[in-house]
Amino acid sequence: QVQLVESGGGLVQPGGSLRLSCAASGSIFSINHMGWYRQAPGKQRELVAVISNGGSINYADPVKGRFTISRARAKNTVYLQMNSLKPDDTAVYYCYAGTSRPYWGQGTQVTVSS
Repeated sequence: QVQLVESGGGLVQPGGSLRLSCAASGSIFSINHMGWYRQAPGKQRELVAVISNGGSINYADPVKGRFTISRARAKNTVYLQMNSLKPDDTAVYYCYAGTSRPYWGQGTQVTVSS
């Protein structure tokens, strides 16, 4: 079992920045990759960014050049640095960990509004 706890969400103005954190605990040895998804009301959950144990990274097109995912393996923590935020980035952001099955955090709300 893997437990994930997100933090760092909140209200930010367009063009602002926010940094999300996700701490993993439990059977962390089984984690192959970690990442972030987001879900806006009435929309399907979508990939934001993912980082593998080997360090390979993929970003969704809407966030390329603005968001940066990183991982501190010693602390079992993954981060998402979000810059140049837009109203379209407003969503609940979920941390996930990939093993033989996906594990999800509880989600943290990010609201981008002036």
